[in-house]
Amino acid sequence: MGDTRLLADMGVRVSQRRKALHLTQEQVAEMMDVSVQMVSNLELGKKAIRPENLVKICKILDVSADYILTGRSSELALSTLVKKFASLSTEHQQIIGMLIDSL
Repeated sequence: MGDTRLLADMGVRVSQRRKALHLTQEQVAEMMDVSVQMVSNLELGKKAIRPENLVKICKILDVSADYILTGRSSELALSTLVKKFASLSTEHQQIIGMLIDSL
């Protein structure tokens, strides 16, 4: 996979997650202490992200760097999700199961 495609894919994941959290590019830029143009360039796959900004955006979007970089969730993220699921009541676990089945 070429660098251009990798950057574009990363940008799509950032954009989708930002939108899922109902955040604007302006809000993300402010939280990261960067320009809106930097966030826009990241989402468009025009520029690579610096490591320190990758850490910031992962925290803001509540995702792993592995997800941003590759689209895969890390084992730690899955482990956290399993723990959260296990702490739910049986009824809520069944509801979550039905939601997953419907997707």
